[in-house]
Amino acid sequence: MLLLNGETLPQLFITIVRYVLPSEDHTIQKLLLLYLELIDKTDGKGRVLPEMILICQNLRNNLQHPNEYIRGVTLRFLCRLKEVEIIEPLIPSIISNLEHRHPYVRRNAILAVMTIYKLPQGEQLLVDAPETVERFLSTEQDASAKRNAFLMLFNCAQDRAINYLLTNVDRVPDWGELMQMVVLELIRRVCRTNKAEKGKYIKIIISLLNAPSAAVVYECAGTLVSLSSAPTAIRAAANTYCQLLLSQSDNNVKLIVLDRLNELKLSHRDIMVDMIMDVLRALSSPNLDIRRKTLDIVLELITPRNVNEVVLTLKKEVMKTQSGELEKNGEYRQMLIQAIHTCAIKFPEVASTVVHLLMDFLGDNNVASAMDVVIFVREIIETNPKLRVSIVTRLLDTFYQIRAARVESGISTIKQCLGDLPFFSISEEEEVTDSTKKSQQANSITVSSRRPAILADGTYATQSAASETTFAPQSVVQGSLSTGNLRSLLLTGDFFLGAVVACTLTKLILRLEEVQPSKLEVNKASTDVLLIMVSMLQLGQSSVLPHPIDNDSYDRDCSLHKIAV
Repeated sequence: MLLLNGETLPQLFITIVRYVLPSEDHTIQKLLLLYLELIDKTDGKGRVLPEMILICQNLRNNLQHPNEYIRGVTLRFLCRLKEVEIIEPLIPSIISNLEHRHPYVRRNAILAVMTIYKLPQGEQLLVDAPETVERFLSTEQDASAKRNAFLMLFNCAQDRAINYLLTNVDRVPDWGELMQMVVLELIRRVCRTNKAEKGKYIKIIISLLNAPSAAVVYECAGTLVSLSSAPTAIRAAANTYCQLLLSQSDNNVKLIVLDRLNELKLSHRDIMVDMIMDVLRALSSPNLDIRRKTLDIVLELITPRNVNEVVLTLKKEVMKTQSGELEKNGEYRQMLIQAIHTCAIKFPEVASTVVHLLMDFLGDNNVASAMDVVIFVREIIETNPKLRVSIVTRLLDTFYQIRAARVESGISTIKQCLGDLPFFSISEEEEVTDSTKKSQQANSITVSSRRPAILADGTYATQSAASETTFAPQSVVQGSLSTGNLRSLLLTGDFFLGAVVACTLTKLILRLEEVQPSKLEVNKASTDVLLIMVSMLQLGQSSVLPHPIDNDSYDRDCSLHKIAV
């Protein structure tokens, strides 16, 4: 801990060399290497400390140790050394470990060779390292060791790496995943510096598109997109992304793949339009983020040629949400309704195929979803005159299913939903008042209020007051829950909804005057509407509800009353 916090503790080094260095315990040897990695090995002028020479013999012994673990961790330690004076005596032992029987030792020996060769004096320390590694690569059987050897050539002798790749081009699909990833990185680097040679490397990339590793396939698709803009290459990359979208179970992987598809949509929209149904298959995932991103991509790829297929798929997904198996079906249904709405706006001819299906969800418990349906139906009625009759007929049939006030206020209401008028009788109000007085203790609460008061000296102070508010039991109101959802909502004190009802009825009366030649029918309908308005005003000023009508709703009802008269 002291070393990690910046303390050098140089006096400990000789003690550790004397007592810890000779230990044969593997754990102690590992801790010793960590200690040697942390301590300063040079003085203030950058020269290696003389006492550091003491550890060279121990490191050489470790590199020749019969236990492969000791050899391996020592080679990994050498990858972190930069002091040439310590490394130089160990070069022959490092090279000899390239032929060790155990793959663990060979892997770390290759990494040590690569790290040393990258040092400023590395080429002098390992003059023939590229040739040695190339020979090692041609005979090595371990996948990780081969990957490390190829990586060394890739970083230190790129021409030799390219030559090895082109010589063994037919065997690339059989190489391991780690090796194939390095091959793709090499191809990207070569093609960026020499664009004329793209052709022979594109074939290698396409051959790796069928690799069993998802990571390799993903990198192949990304490499194809970065190196080529040919329709064949882009289509192959898009197909690969779509296959990954379906085959991978990790949601994070799917989101990343969708990001790549979104990038392709921006740069190669014409090709992605043909892939729209493959992208839509991602809706099978239960994750809402994946579904949302999928719909965002699809909605920007809709054309007159594919809109019918897309809408048909969305309709099937909407019907699946009725099963109620998933807890977030309501939110998913809302997303689908919004997507269908967008399709209908862009291509009005598909509206007739979906509007009646969506009207089944006017009574949805999810208020936001039901509101989206209302807005959609309203736009369709406005923009498609041929559908008005069937929509209004269906609307009247489903009106009684509506449960949310926000939804009901968005539709033209009808008189039957309000039930019998008036909403209460005078005798009922008197009975409510009497029963309220008798049960005042059980049904009253104390409401405190605070208001500013002016004192005698002209300053302000806060004055508190307590008042007892009495609520009448709602069950005394006739037909409160049995006549219809609209009446029930009004009897809960939703006077904003009442104002909307009054406004809608007034509009209907004005429209009726234009189309109805019989004055008798118009006057009869006007009388019914006026009775409804007066009943709502009477209800708002009564004591049978928890609170009276608000001023805005009252003023609006009065204004509409004058218009209707």
